[in-house]
Amino acid sequence: MKGIAPSEIRNFVLAGHAGCGKTTLADLMLHKSGVVNRLGSVDQGTSVSDYRNEEKERKCSMYSAPLNCPWKDCHFFFVDTPGYADFFGETRAATSVADTVLIVVDAATGIDMGTIRAWKAARDAAIPRAFFITGLDREQADYQGTLQAIQDTYGATTCIPFTVPIGEKADLSGVVNVLRATDVPDAVSSMVADYREALMDTIAESSEDLMTKYLEGEELTDEEIAQGLHEAINSADIVPVFAGSAGKDVGVDALMDGIVNLFPNPVNGRSVDLKDGELVLSDETSESLGFVFKSVTDPFIGQLTFFRVFSGTFKADTDTNNITEGSKERLGSLLLVNGKQQEQVDQAGPGEIVAVAKLKVTKLNDTLSMGGTDKQVAPIEFPKPTMSYAVYPVTKGDDEKINSGLARLSEEDPTITFERNPETRESVLSGLGEQHLQNVISRLQETAKVGVDLRTPKVPYRETITATGQAQYRHKKQTGGHGQFAEVHLRVEPLPDEEFSFDNEVVGGNIPKNFIPAVEKGVLESLPSGPLANCKVINIRAVVYDGKHHPVDSSEMAFKIAARSAFRDAIKNAKPQLLEPIMKLKIMFPEEYMGDISGDLNARRGRILGMDREEGLQVVNADVPMAEVFSYATQLRSITQGRGSFEMEFDRYESVPSNLVQQIQAEAAKAAEEE
Repeated sequence: MKGIAPSEIRNFVLAGHAGCGKTTLADLMLHKSGVVNRLGSVDQGTSVSDYRNEEKERKCSMYSAPLNCPWKDCHFFFVDTPGYADFFGETRAATSVADTVLIVVDAATGIDMGTIRAWKAARDAAIPRAFFITGLDREQADYQGTLQAIQDTYGATTCIPFTVPIGEKADLSGVVNVLRATDVPDAVSSMVADYREALMDTIAESSEDLMTKYLEGEELTDEEIAQGLHEAINSADIVPVFAGSAGKDVGVDALMDGIVNLFPNPVNGRSVDLKDGELVLSDETSESLGFVFKSVTDPFIGQLTFFRVFSGTFKADTDTNNITEGSKERLGSLLLVNGKQQEQVDQAGPGEIVAVAKLKVTKLNDTLSMGGTDKQVAPIEFPKPTMSYAVYPVTKGDDEKINSGLARLSEEDPTITFERNPETRESVLSGLGEQHLQNVISRLQETAKVGVDLRTPKVPYRETITATGQAQYRHKKQTGGHGQFAEVHLRVEPLPDEEFSFDNEVVGGNIPKNFIPAVEKGVLESLPSGPLANCKVINIRAVVYDGKHHPVDSSEMAFKIAARSAFRDAIKNAKPQLLEPIMKLKIMFPEEYMGDISGDLNARRGRILGMDREEGLQVVNADVPMAEVFSYATQLRSITQGRGSFEMEFDRYESVPSNLVQQIQAEAAKAAEEE
């Protein structure tokens, strides 16, 4: 395949809610362009995009799929993305390398969480966006209601139809192009005229010269209209809305023509965020710059790395510089990928998405260059995990297989975290939801051949004190020959702004100076396991103020033992308190679920801090104890029928209610016995 001129490339991402028809549209575009002979189908398991076994079984997208096809005089490079919140990391990564986001909306269900996430991703990336209202042939379809919801949420003067459906539901027969309308049916003529006028108003506003000409009643030329359109779309002052049905192939030709005529090309002023500024792309940007946004393990080839070319040219079978790692990497074959189908190309230029097999050091978020630039593309900001499981091997000794397997999977998907919690001594797997984590475990079991037991993680409770307390402990042991002797007098005090400090107030040599470090070490060794529930002790000042020693029998070990016991006893005398981690939640959902959400938060000991509205959704900010949020992702999906979403992060530690302390202590004592 010969090189493609950047002006002929359109790079975009298909995004939207789960089940809205993105993959059906992607398959249809590939078929219409002649890339595939047979139209793929999600229901029949023949989709080009959803080709993995787990996607076929669930009949939904779980991974982003880079695709490409020719259309008219252009070539599309686009990515079909999952709609479920559990796999939003894939969508965020794909959006980071797109020039436009095409948001697909189901005319039967309208705006949903996936729609809103897609819009926010495009807005955060500062790239143009467009809508395709699909499924207009279905019995439940509501074009006007869906369009109204889009315009109410994102602006009636911004989201303007470029194609209007002729007929509805079973009578859907085609679409009318608003700007190039001829032989418009009477049923939609006034609608088309209104939308054309709205478009012309916004186009005229794109420059003072056009505005002056327009207000003076002069007709704008086709060139002026095209220029104004591109400027307005690039700045998101206009968001084109297309209509049709991917299932019935109505309006899709007009959509694809719109992509050619309206979407920007990759050198038309796109701004790339760098680690130290930004790069505005033009046809004069010559230095090569590529960014890795996806890494997968192909069952036949092995590791497959996808990167988008932002500028310059990358050639096959040459060396490239990995700017992020500061090393060279040999590029083998450059591949254009459509699902399982791969085509080798000699080179790739701006806007193209290519894959390379078996790179040694290059990974996700790395910047590549064929030249000597030191520019680095800013890394993708992935969503933070919202659900966790403690992972235990079914077969003893499989820990290493599990650790290495999950490490490999987390390299492909940074929304997965797997780490050992030193406080609870558990290995904790975290992700974006139950489907996400179950899929990770399924892949682990398939690739590493290990059995895994998933449990609710232990909460990393902590202990502190609320008053001053003191204690003394004498360690004395006679074992023949030299004995062991040390006496330590210790005081503990609350230390709100620091985790720990140690001070020495011993005078008169009752404890020789050379044994003071042993006392401190004994205290430090006691911090990970407090007297209440064997939890880490924080916000405490320990002071050794007196003691006794023996000139022969005292030793560092004796003073460490005495310090440990004195410390635990002093804490018991200082009104100890158990603390629990509090998480800050931002929950987004349709307003009709407000009552159920509030009731559920109250049942979880949550506190609602405030309410707001964003993108047409109700937003609740709340504090919830960590112990109560391990299952929240599943519960929220159940309450909102999949239309709710939330973000979560650790905020602070807070005292545990007194009615729960005994239960936590009993569980800690039981765990200690089992160990």
